[in-house]
Amino acid sequence: MRFPSLEPNLESQAEPGKIQLRDDPSFAATKMAIFQYTAVAIFLFLVTGFWELQIKSPEIYNERAERNRIRSLPIVAPRGKILDRDGRVIVDNHSTWSLLLSRENLKQDHLHEIADGLHLDFDDLTKKVARYRNRPKYEPIIIKEELTPSDLAFVESHRDPDTFPEMELIESQRRLYPENGILAHLIGYTGEISESELDIPEYAKYNQGQIIGKTGIEKEYNDILTGVDGERQSVVDNRGREREVLGIQPAKAGKNLQLTIDLDLQVVAELGLDEGLGNYPNGRGAVVALNPQNGEVLAMASRPTFDPNKFAVRIKPKDWKQLTSDPGNPLLNRAIQAQWAPGSTFKPIVALAGLESGAIDENTMFHCAGGATYYGHFYKCLEVHGDITLHRGIVASCDAYFYGVGNKTGIDSIAFYAQQVGYGAKTGIDLPNEASGIVPSPEWQMRNYRQKWYAGQTISVSIGQGQTTVTPLQMARALGGLAMGGVWYTPHLLLSATPKEKPREWALNPDNVKKVVSGMYGVINEGGTGVRARIPGLDVCGKTGTAQVASADYERTHKDIKDNGWFVAYAPCEKPEISVAVLWENVGVQGAYAAPTARDVIKAYFDKKARIAEAEAAKQTAARSVAYNKMPRSVAYDKAKPSNVIAELKPAAAEAAR
Repeated sequence: MRFPSLEPNLESQAEPGKIQLRDDPSFAATKMAIFQYTAVAIFLFLVTGFWELQIKSPEIYNERAERNRIRSLPIVAPRGKILDRDGRVIVDNHSTWSLLLSRENLKQDHLHEIADGLHLDFDDLTKKVARYRNRPKYEPIIIKEELTPSDLAFVESHRDPDTFPEMELIESQRRLYPENGILAHLIGYTGEISESELDIPEYAKYNQGQIIGKTGIEKEYNDILTGVDGERQSVVDNRGREREVLGIQPAKAGKNLQLTIDLDLQVVAELGLDEGLGNYPNGRGAVVALNPQNGEVLAMASRPTFDPNKFAVRIKPKDWKQLTSDPGNPLLNRAIQAQWAPGSTFKPIVALAGLESGAIDENTMFHCAGGATYYGHFYKCLEVHGDITLHRGIVASCDAYFYGVGNKTGIDSIAFYAQQVGYGAKTGIDLPNEASGIVPSPEWQMRNYRQKWYAGQTISVSIGQGQTTVTPLQMARALGGLAMGGVWYTPHLLLSATPKEKPREWALNPDNVKKVVSGMYGVINEGGTGVRARIPGLDVCGKTGTAQVASADYERTHKDIKDNGWFVAYAPCEKPEISVAVLWENVGVQGAYAAPTARDVIKAYFDKKARIAEAEAAKQTAARSVAYNKMPRSVAYDKAKPSNVIAELKPAAAEAAR
């Protein structure tokens, strides 16, 4: 048998076009070279990875490895409580359970079953998860708060490592607001920080998913009310099961906030609004009470209202749609945002402008024949008052009288003094989104409409109509400061706040102020239009106002558009302690009907003051009685009979005199 030669066939190698055999030595050399180069490349790759891991950036990879071993869960810090001026709790917190998803263990195919089990909208859940795509993996996602018993049962039965290991329970704090919408507009509500808010420098320190104040006091003092979250760290195994608790960093609660609000007065204001507007289906309104001596806001209510508890977790889409589509706009704080013509409540300011500018005096007389004619147009008055002067003009709220005053005073002086009392500018109250109102003038009209001012416009402005608009807060502050002799404090809600600036002062002529105040006293106590606000034994001054929101012809053809009613009052008439403004919006009645609401708030203030004084007197009497009973009997006997002591001393004094 012949075997093939093992020697290389040099001839076949030299021949072109011939296929190399597998056992050709050159073919084997090529394979060896490929293997060697591949091995070198793998080695270099491993060395590079080792360099990156152990030498170049060990901290980063150590941290990642540690995170795989250590699980951190947040401990949510409760927000600070909100208290009234007497220390009574207005807004509190209560413990509840929230569910978060650990993104390090998150599997997208689990989301559908989790959404079904927790009754969540699957699309909303996926969108929320997607918003965290660019965030660090260790940041969890809170997907539901205020878990129900059925939610808790689902979580407990499915959060094992073999089912949904990404689910984690944490204890959280939910805001608890007063029921029935009491103080809803002033307090505001909280909510999860939005994408747009995260781009604002003011919220740079917050992260996705955190809760912040959205409106009202919750927003204004968010940094004070917000606490510092804690953390719970534990060791977990490769299946996510907890093996050991490493440590707990407690959460630091936010600071409590004490307001100037008096809950007793607030309840009276809220009930007064509800009762007064109850007869008007489309009625809306507001009440503001403040102390003119320091600017403290004692009560603030707005109607219609809303339930901020619906925002405490996450408001349902149907509830949000109902609020935003309501024609009554329940989210509007009418106390600081409703801008309407002040009507006859503006007349004291016009009277002051006339007196201070010298255009009129208290005896200047105008004739009312049911109205008066100016510039070829007849302007109506509600009654025929005949010849009338300042005092009676304010008491009877005679339009014809103030047509004459405004015409003689001129728009420039009226606008100047309106601005001095605070109209046309924000008051500076510590609430977001305050409106400024409008004080019309020739400059204002040219700037906004590029039109000159017509003399007939002054006639309308003289009775608080035309383009003049104010808010209830501005009105309470303006008239209260006028009664103080020309001192206007910045309204504020934080009880411990020190004034940021000195009060606005204007050197008004005391005699002129007295004449205007006297007229406002007569409105309530001399059979004027505000007699319903009279309180026996207390000097109350005030002014009614009825303001058109559209022309009479328009209102006749649009039954849903009606006049607004205003009433403003303060007491006592000299150095008032409380000033109250009431707005009844779209009711179609005179401001006199709103007077009882202001009366009840003022009466509640002075009744409480009297009760506190009586309690303090009784306390002092009891303290003296206790001190007397602790005295030695001889001293007590001598103190009880001072006349005997004096009688004993008289002979000795007489002897010494001799």
